[in-house]
This record gives sequence, structure tokens and C-alpha cells, in this order.
Amino acid sequence: DPKDYSDRVIEDYKVRKFLNDKLISAGVTNVEIERSLKAIKVVLFVSRPGVVIGKGGTNLEVIKKEIERILNVSKLQKDKVKIDLRVEEVRKPDLSSKLVAERIVAQLIKRFPHRRAVMQALEKTMQAGAKGIKIQLSGRINGAEIGRTEKYFQGSVPTQTIRANIDYFQVPARTRSGYVGIKVWIYKGEVV
Repeated sequence: DPKDYSDRVIEDYKVRKFLNDKLISAGVTNVEIERSLKAIKVVLFVSRPGVVIGKGGTNLEVIKKEIERILNVSKLQKDKVKIDLRVEEVRKPDLSSKLVAERIVAQLIKRFPHRRAVMQALEKTMQAGAKGIKIQLSGRINGAEIGRTEKYFQGSVPTQTIRANIDYFQVPARTRSGYVGIKVWIYKGEVV
């Protein structure tokens, strides 16, 4: 129903936020939500599915209940609306810009040298089979008084080509000295 569209968008946002926050250790790369009249299908793409499923699928049930609460699926609707929660494993987590960016954030928060963290990310991503990667850090890098921007490249990242399959993600790292913004572009090849 077109009238409910805005409510559905907000519900989807809340579900995505909940899953990303709760399953931060599982390495969530993507959440797909598909709605039909009688079912809501939620597909989680994670790098560590064992963390999501839990011992004997216990964690999966807890997550399902929480999603039902967010979507306001009442007792009456439970028979009509079925929530189908599926977990898919991401085969190459080093090709996900989100996971690469979050790994760099974790290292910067632990006071890891920024250059080493970035170089490791570049190497791992290129070894995983990417055609190119670009990482940009901006802000108070290493706690400097004056913020600056540093860019690191490996391979090619054609940002001006529409055909290019580029995975992009940006995230701030809240370090002790202030915020450092992290942007990651991963070029996976051309879309034919």
C-alpha cells in the first residue's frame, strides 16, 4: 500500500540498525529485506555465520523475536505474517569495503599506527582478488593538532566510469584525540 511506504522505510531502517549494532562481531556486510503480503524475508550477509546462529540456533530465535518486536508483529498477525530470517556467508570478507573500513576503525581506536593498519588492509584486499583499492583517512590522524587528509591507493580505482563495480563505505573512528573519517573504495572489475 503506497500510504504505508514511509512507515515501511522507517521499519527497515530500524531493523538494519538493530542487526548492525547487535551483530558487530559477526561482520555484517549487507541486510536485504524483502516484503510480500504474507511474509517478510530478511537475508543477512555475514563473514562469521556461527556468531549469528549461536549454539543450536538459539541466537537466531532471539534475533527473530527482536525483529518481530521492531516490526510490531502482534499475536494476531503472527499467523498471517511470517518472518523468514536467513544467514548467508560472505566468502571473501576482504572484498567488502564495510568490513575493511570497520577493521581499520578498530585498529585506530586501539592506538595502532595508522599507516600500518592501512597498508595491511591494502595488501589483504589485493590478495583477495580486487582490481584496486583506495583508502582515505581525514581528521586528526595520530592525534595531530591540525587535521589533514591522507590517501592510499593500490591498483586502479576508476571512479568516473559507471560500468565499474565499486564497493564504497565510509565510517568515522572516534579516537582519543578526536574523529578520523575513513573512506574505502574497492574496485572489483567491470559490470558487463
